[in-house]
Amino acid sequence: MPLACQYGRATAVNAGEQRVALDRDHPSVRAVCRCYTGLRGCFASRGSWVRFPSSPPSKPLVAALPGAFWFLGSGGLPHQLHIKQRFSMVDRVGLRRAFGTTRKHRSGRWGAEYTHPISRERVLPGHSFRTKADALKWLATAEVDLDRGQLLDPSGTKQTFESYATTWLAGRNDLRPKTLSLYDYLLRVHLLPHLGAAPMGKIDPATIRRWHGTVSAGDQSAVTIAKAYRLLRQIMQAAVDDMLLRANPCTLKNVSVEHSAERATPSIDEARRIADAIKPEYRLMVMLAAVAGLRRGECLALRRRNLIEANGIWTVVVDASIVFVKGEAILQPPKTSAGVRRLILPAVLAAVVEDHVATYGPFKPDDLVFVDRRTGETPTVTVWRRVWLHARDAAEVAYTFHDLRHLAGTLNATAGASIRESMARMGHSSPRAALRYQHLVELRDAEVASSIDRLFD
Repeated sequence: MPLACQYGRATAVNAGEQRVALDRDHPSVRAVCRCYTGLRGCFASRGSWVRFPSSPPSKPLVAALPGAFWFLGSGGLPHQLHIKQRFSMVDRVGLRRAFGTTRKHRSGRWGAEYTHPISRERVLPGHSFRTKADALKWLATAEVDLDRGQLLDPSGTKQTFESYATTWLAGRNDLRPKTLSLYDYLLRVHLLPHLGAAPMGKIDPATIRRWHGTVSAGDQSAVTIAKAYRLLRQIMQAAVDDMLLRANPCTLKNVSVEHSAERATPSIDEARRIADAIKPEYRLMVMLAAVAGLRRGECLALRRRNLIEANGIWTVVVDASIVFVKGEAILQPPKTSAGVRRLILPAVLAAVVEDHVATYGPFKPDDLVFVDRRTGETPTVTVWRRVWLHARDAAEVAYTFHDLRHLAGTLNATAGASIRESMARMGHSSPRAALRYQHLVELRDAEVASSIDRLFD
């Protein structure tokens, strides 16, 4: 039914509509017309022609100022509509909102939907609302998120975790080969079997808690589970950044920290026994780890030009590392800039360097210092494991090669090196990492106890 206004003049009455020239300056006229979203831009000038909706509101219009408004009812009879003093919401039957729509179900509950401006997909809330006001509130929230650039991508939320995580990992060109291999293993073994089929939009904190409870009940170590959780948290944070989730669901406390058992530190005598028991071409490698703190990969990457002698003093330059990924040896820079370092070797180690150079030389500047004598290349993982286990059994110890670095860190602390000096020699980028290796041997601990006793004498 057409609508006429007290402050306008009716010019023609046609079927289903009435055209009215409005006085845009009167506040009551402006307030009422604002109630109709279909009248946007109607007040360009005085006396503008507007097209009113064909149906009047089923409830009284409410305007900011009092007044009387007329509309033609059934049979063309005029009806006067009295405007209240106070402004409030208007029920607009037959009219659509500027953003989204609402409708009433047969059950009496309300539904809402809108079209995503980018993907053009129809977006539903996934549940109905008790009142129309609740449905409008949901649409208003979505509209605000759109204005802020926080509206979720509906097609992305339907994407499975397996699809998203696999694509995310394939695009991580910044990862080092060993890290990429670790992430691939954690994803295949610990994440995809449990979360692979889940839509991204359905993964919430409860889902993460169930996943963690399941994997924790298995036979995997706590360290591996912590690594898997940190990877999962990275993936879900990327989903937040890609507007697939509003917040990261990985909110578990104290599960991403690795609590490794404290390992025993080899003594100087045990390190010497290992060096004597290992194949002669790797004796220097053991001593570099035990005294200078070099990692296995750093030792294997050493070339002749990295061993420098000047006035009887030997210096080693660490500028590369070898890692094994799926059995393949890969040469790469150290993990951090702190890993690139230049170390002056003590005399006890200099003698071993001289013996190695004299025995297995002559070397060209780019020749590797440690190679498999049968192939002339870097020893494979299998060959190195066999060499190390044989030496360890012969020395009657149960240490790993990396445990020798703990001895080097302890020797630095015992010799009086500061935290900064120990960080520089061990190639650490943080004091926390340096302190991890500064174990106190029993002899040093006894000396500290004796010093305390002397203070009481």
